[in-house]
Amino acid sequence: MRATATSAARDASNGQAFFEAAQSVLGVRPELLSGQEEARLSFRGATAGLPLEREPFLVIDIGGGSTEFVLGRRQPEAGVSIDIGCVRMTERHLHGDPPGPAELSACAADVAQLLSTVREAIDVAAARCVIGVAGTVTTIAALVRGLHHYDASRTHHMRLSRAQVQTQFDRLSSATVQARRSMLAESGRAEVIVGGAVVLLTLLRELDIPELLVSETDILDGLAMSLLEAPAGT
Repeated sequence: MRATATSAARDASNGQAFFEAAQSVLGVRPELLSGQEEARLSFRGATAGLPLEREPFLVIDIGGGSTEFVLGRRQPEAGVSIDIGCVRMTERHLHGDPPGPAELSACAADVAQLLSTVREAIDVAAARCVIGVAGTVTTIAALVRGLHHYDASRTHHMRLSRAQVQTQFDRLSSATVQARRSMLAESGRAEVIVGGAVVLLTLLRELDIPELLVSETDILDGLAMSLLEAPAGT
């Protein structure tokens, strides 16, 4: 067994209390992953099975509190984790129902400013294939597909263009939370999907990414692979 925690636990003031409670239930103490380790595992999961001729890959993992960017071939070669995510951006900026234009603009400006760190760390233009993983990307992909029930087989490895993200952002950001629940294949994301859509659309614009490949394999798959590589007895 391998239990891990990511951005929320890195930020939480009561993280140690959480780890102790989790250990009492699981029997193992969760590892607190760094942003760099989170990025490495996401990269491993997202690129599994993709043909070598599509290298180098850029994997973008939009989480709740952070977003990881990892560039590499079979292994990560450059990566960075920044504090933008669907929950963090929603809590920081998006309070209206639906959020107002000023809130959406402030959120996008915040994301754009933080993306300067990505430009310094990674040569985005070097990527031949950009891969998007995690709930924001797959939820928007499901909207494009017109899915009313989550079906990973319908979204895995589909191409998602910047224009398609813009269309779904316009729909989502003008709808109330209640309306978004009826729109989404995973209704539990209704409260935070607009924040995630701002992150996704802004990074596609600012980093000049015209489209990405949607992957339903991500950090969980990377974690599973890491167990296969663990020395016997660990």
